Amino acid sequence: MKRYPTTLIIAGSDSSGGAGIQADIKTCSSLGVFATTAITAITAQNTQGVRSIQAVDATIVREQIEAVLDDFVVDSIKIGMLCNASIANTVADVLEHTSIPIILDPVMISTSGHKLLGKDAIDVITNRLIPMAELVTPNIAEACVLSKTGINEPLQIIDIAHTILSLGCNAVLMKGGHLPCKEACDILVTRQGIDTFTRPFITTRNTHGTGCTLSTAIASFRARGHALQSAVEYSKEYVHSAIVHGADVCAGKGYGALNHAHNPQSLVPIEYQLL
Repeated sequence: MKRYPTTLIIAGSDSSGGAGIQADIKTCSSLGVFATTAITAITAQNTQGVRSIQAVDATIVREQIEAVLDDFVVDSIKIGMLCNASIANTVADVLEHTSIPIILDPVMISTSGHKLLGKDAIDVITNRLIPMAELVTPNIAEACVLSKTGINEPLQIIDIAHTILSLGCNAVLMKGGHLPCKEACDILVTRQGIDTFTRPFITTRNTHGTGCTLSTAIASFRARGHALQSAVEYSKEYVHSAIVHGADVCAGKGYGALNHAHNPQSLVPIEYQLL
């Protein structure tokens, strides 16, 4: 008997299709992984901005997660937008004792600048979810919030990463796409050392959902059995290529999406091992 490598995505919906659950499913499908989901919020948004957000009842979020975990062998979990403290606490409660690798993307602000998370929810992420995570993937602004510090020069990135690491996670991937540099450099900080992943910076407005896509790509490669460092390296290349292949495409009037399906991989079954 066989099964598909499977990821559980816990995140919000993006009606424009460029970020959130929609981008996550596209990413998993493009990388040969079966996507299951627990939707935390419904957003009305397009490439120009977020118009409104409706949080899903925390009980429904819990039931979605439990329904998936009761039925599937899940190889990795990606956590994205959590919307509020009630949902964040519920997710932490359900996953508290899991051994499944968790990739935590602490989504706080949309590409267009819309605030997506309140302070009470940030406290839950800091105190409960980060200690459960194998990897946390903040951008610079999110990292400053989590570490309660600012950044004045690039070298401080490492110090901030170590501060987040001290909260209990196994690794931190500092995303450098928002820094004014000629190259997009992401830095992976673990308890064993530091690795950098650099690609040329691409001039384009089509960067909506890059953070969601990267974290889900990492979860996808982890689901396929890759070690964390390799998963980050392959994911960085996937996102870079997705931006390149969608850079000159008009997808909406604002921040367009990546080309997630530029090189789709087959969904290949793996051996099903009974516990």
